[in-house]
Amino acid sequence: MPQIFHRSANALARGSIVIAIALVGLLGIALWEITMSPYYTEQDVTRQQPVPFSHRHHAGELGIDCRYCHTSVEKSSFAGLPPTQTCMTCHSQIWTNSEMLEPVRASYRTNQSLAWTRVNALPDFVYFDHSIHVAKGVGCTTCHGPIAEMPLTYRAGTLYMSWCLDCHRQPEKYVRPKSEVFNPFYQPPPNQLELGRQLVKEYKIQSLQHCSTCHR
Repeated sequence: MPQIFHRSANALARGSIVIAIALVGLLGIALWEITMSPYYTEQDVTRQQPVPFSHRHHAGELGIDCRYCHTSVEKSSFAGLPPTQTCMTCHSQIWTNSEMLEPVRASYRTNQSLAWTRVNALPDFVYFDHSIHVAKGVGCTTCHGPIAEMPLTYRAGTLYMSWCLDCHRQPEKYVRPKSEVFNPFYQPPPNQLELGRQLVKEYKIQSLQHCSTCHR
């Protein structure tokens, strides 16, 4: 029976399969890199705000406690944003003519809230409660990064599910004494795992990984 395809077709077919697999692999790698890049996650990207508020100045240099502005962080799922009156507690006395702070003064005069842009925003299908995390010894900087060193606030983590699960699977790597939760300069000690295991037991921390924990 005569041969329909030339013998070189076998090599071409094998080569085509190898090239196709390689292209699919490269495409997968490219998509992975894109989804992990700041372009997609907005990690390390500062957001435009009505006033260029500096955590480095307020929390880092002046030592203002996180709870002074984020008043509901210990009792609510939402940490809260400060009303303009909180800003004016100081800025009615200092930097009163600063052009940069005119939006704050205008907000106070008109009783119209400043339209802050959320930096760490989770999807609507994800439930997160600030109060339970801080009550169990999870510090602000664990999730928000070196906030006291940020002249302009940026997202420190990807906020991906895998990022959250890293902590839920091994809380002993991240938990700290409750007295240090709001310390923006806290650094894990060399014996973090030993301390962490002790605190996990003391604070009765559960390694919650069921879907319903966050997807309710």
